Amino acid sequence: MAPFDKKSRPGNRRAGPRSDRRDGDRPPKRDGDRPHKRDGERPPKRDGDRPYKRDGERPPRRDGDRPFKRDGERPPRRDGDRPFKRDGDRPPRRDGDRPYKRDGERPPRRDGDRPFKRDGERPPRRDDDRASNEANGQDHLAARKATRDLLGMVEKDMSLDDALQFCNSFMDLQGPDRAFARNVASTVLRRRGAIDALIDEHLERPFPKRARKAMHILRAATAQSVFLDTPAHAAVSTSVDLAKSYQETHGFSGVINAITRKIAEKGKEKAAALPERIDTAGWLWRSWERAYGVQAARAFAKTHRVLAPLDLTVKDPARLEEFAERADAQIVGAGSIRLGASETPVPQLPGYANGDWWVQDAAASLPVRLFESLNGKRVFDLCAAPGGKTMQLAAQGARVMAVDQSEHRMKRLEDNLRRTHLQADIVGSHILNFAPGEKADAILLDAPCTATGTIRRHPDVMWAKTEENVTSLARLQTQMIDHALSLLKPGGVLVYCVCSLQPEEGERQIESLLERRSDVSLQAIDAIDLGDFNTAKSKKGWLRTTPAMLAGTGGADGFFAAKLSV
Repeated sequence: MAPFDKKSRPGNRRAGPRSDRRDGDRPPKRDGDRPHKRDGERPPKRDGDRPYKRDGERPPRRDGDRPFKRDGERPPRRDGDRPFKRDGDRPPRRDGDRPYKRDGERPPRRDGDRPFKRDGERPPRRDDDRASNEANGQDHLAARKATRDLLGMVEKDMSLDDALQFCNSFMDLQGPDRAFARNVASTVLRRRGAIDALIDEHLERPFPKRARKAMHILRAATAQSVFLDTPAHAAVSTSVDLAKSYQETHGFSGVINAITRKIAEKGKEKAAALPERIDTAGWLWRSWERAYGVQAARAFAKTHRVLAPLDLTVKDPARLEEFAERADAQIVGAGSIRLGASETPVPQLPGYANGDWWVQDAAASLPVRLFESLNGKRVFDLCAAPGGKTMQLAAQGARVMAVDQSEHRMKRLEDNLRRTHLQADIVGSHILNFAPGEKADAILLDAPCTATGTIRRHPDVMWAKTEENVTSLARLQTQMIDHALSLLKPGGVLVYCVCSLQPEEGERQIESLLERRSDVSLQAIDAIDLGDFNTAKSKKGWLRTTPAMLAGTGGADGFFAAKLSV
């Protein structure tokens, strides 16, 4: 039996042998069938049929029909129709219509209208207009951008003092804006621990490295709203605007908006509840606890939270009371003037132009006071810049040779000597390479150190230094002490000092020196009057000041000094 052929089944549309499809036969046309495409035939036109496109014929127009595009004809205008654009005519103006732009005309100004920009006119300032730079365009962000730039430079291992000198956006600011940027940046560094704790409470995950600026913006906004009493709406809005002004932080403006709003609401209460050690680096807190005790460490941290007052050293001690009265200041320490809170710039204070005094922390003036009479003696001031101690030595009549390797810091020393009319020979050299032809009667070595004693004035130090810095600097200090002793005449005096609270850089240095050098002795300082700092004299014979001293008037820098002889 032949296999079943599906195609041969009765009723199949394609029934019949496959060969039938090649015959070219077609079934006869039935009424209503469409013609075969290849016949070239067309059915007769019926009423309403559209003409064939290739006929070139068009049906007759009916009422309301649009004209054919290629006719170039237009229907007659009806009431309310807009004129054809190429006619060039315009409908008559009605009351209140705006003039055509090409007429060059302007409607009369009405009350409250803003003037035309090209008139060159400005409306009168209203009571709610801001008179500062924030009154126009993006200028209200200039101080905030400078703050961000300062924080970015400090994060890249530049000191805040150097950043203030080399930050172009900060140098472009004037007056209150410059003071604002500096205050916000220093507050962020001073209270960074508390600020980060407040931010971390709301920040789910850290910002990516490419958007590091976002963290700077958040810190600055927090410092303003929590610690500087900036109105919440101003701190929030400017931080959001600042985030949008940078491409890498634009996408985080919403996060910044949400976090700054939450911190502005309850940030002050939460900050007050944080422990005192929150603003101190962990390694520093532990080292201070071991060296000074828990209570002392807390006292240091408390002092570091407050902006340090301005101290002055008077060139002529006989005029100390005169300048204290003229500056409405008090006498502190061993003969320094301490100014209260004042917004007067330093160059505008009485006596500045005449060089009657210079800025110097009360504790920083103590090492020079350990010397006895220096009149006419040859003195080397090693690591001299920025020159406060150099001027002290010169004012006592010493023949000073100031040595330092920092060119820009020595420039400040030269300027200060010129202003104060004091003399000193300036040598640019590394201390270990300094080899004068003649030895000195006395040497002051203010050695490079971690500067942890100056955090109240330089809050960036808190986060810039590490335990490794202490170790490496201690080795350098040892080398410098030995080299300085080699430059002394027999019977000469060396005063070694550091502005550090770390025992490794102070007390332990001298203990190590006395153990390895039998020809060196520690001289007593008991008979030297140091005023308010007499309590800083150690039973072992050296001097140690801490930030907790003079706490009632603003504290003091942490200094160590020892008087040595060969």
